[in-house]
Amino acid sequence: MRHIAKLAVVALLLTTAACTSDDGGGSSGGGSGNTPGVTDTEILIGTHMPLTGPAAAGYSKIAPASKAYFDYVNANGGVHGRKINYKVMDDTYNPATTQQVVRELVLQDKVFAIFNGLGTPTHTGVLDFLKTNRVPDLFVSSGSRSWDQPQKYPGTFGFNPDYTVEGKILGTYVKTTWAGKKTCFLGQDDDFGRDSLIGFEKGLGAPVAAKQTYVTSNPNVGPQIGAFKAAGCEVVMLGTIPGFTALSLGTAAKIGYKPQFVVSNVGADPTTLTRTLGAAAPALLEGVVADNYLPLNTDDGNPWIQLFKKVNAEHNGNAEFDNLIVYGMSGAYLLVQALQAAGKDLTREGIIEAVQKNGFTGGPGLAPLRYSKDDHSGYGGMRLTKITGGKAAYFGPTYETDEKDGPVQEYAQQPATPPANGIPAAS
Repeated sequence: MRHIAKLAVVALLLTTAACTSDDGGGSSGGGSGNTPGVTDTEILIGTHMPLTGPAAAGYSKIAPASKAYFDYVNANGGVHGRKINYKVMDDTYNPATTQQVVRELVLQDKVFAIFNGLGTPTHTGVLDFLKTNRVPDLFVSSGSRSWDQPQKYPGTFGFNPDYTVEGKILGTYVKTTWAGKKTCFLGQDDDFGRDSLIGFEKGLGAPVAAKQTYVTSNPNVGPQIGAFKAAGCEVVMLGTIPGFTALSLGTAAKIGYKPQFVVSNVGADPTTLTRTLGAAAPALLEGVVADNYLPLNTDDGNPWIQLFKKVNAEHNGNAEFDNLIVYGMSGAYLLVQALQAAGKDLTREGIIEAVQKNGFTGGPGLAPLRYSKDDHSGYGGMRLTKITGGKAAYFGPTYETDEKDGPVQEYAQQPATPPANGIPAAS
């Protein structure tokens, strides 16, 4: 019996040691030494991205752009002496696959954090798993309001302006510019489409005249676009990913339907759309109104674009430079800011605290970041764009608003310029 009791004590001690050595929040007082994914020389970050599948058009360029910026930082000494190792897993924009690859990243690879996981339907399915395993879920690549639930998901933070904020800004513009025009809406059949519609109708101050949805597994929007034509819709708002933006524009052209299209930022990159639409692109894209909150890829005089083009040439094989590369590098810059702010003794709890302090005002964004203990929603505004001659250009001021009933108002603060070496300083 004494022998059995001794074995039980040993087993208990081993179990306690194992739990302590894999502390999910770094809260045991051991600092980085027992934080998953962190060694003296490396920080392992993971993500899920649609490298193939229905959302791969354009979106497959985001993770390589982020990695290129991390490689640039690594080549210049890393973050507090550590290099960022970025592991990207293809989830094909399939929620079931997302759950599989995120479990692998967390349980097998033991990443420090998930960064910029892309997609509303995909990422929604891993929120509870990441919370249970106390894995920081940083700067989700989607504007769903689901990421802004700090009481329920304290480790999850958005990046994009949420779709309701965006919808309000676009709806307000439509109401002001095309008053009295019959306005309709096509959106993805998930929180992306639903949140966009909520915001758009808030901005319009009235329900849309007609609304349709699509699912990504069915690449045919003929019935939806046909219904808009039959209803006499004069302005059509698209809450669509790039492939379905292109489908919508192409389908409308085939049936001789020419409304004013207003497109969510996530589906409006001209380079991506041109690649999909081919020779018909210039005519189909002319006059499309959208929005953005980051420097535009065609603005060669912008110092952020100059920095990102340099990084793209040195570390990304000089890939065709578009707004999705700007997006990927902008998110990576923000992660480096957060890692710098979290300090050398890097823990999971420490980086969450660093983000909530909301000190990230020196990045490329045109609108303010809204991070705090009570707000995990990311950027809080947009600026309108119009495509002319195949290129998007900004017009008017930057606007900010909330996801509720607050006003859409101008945001006057000018964007920051990057540091001389292109790397945020440690705070």
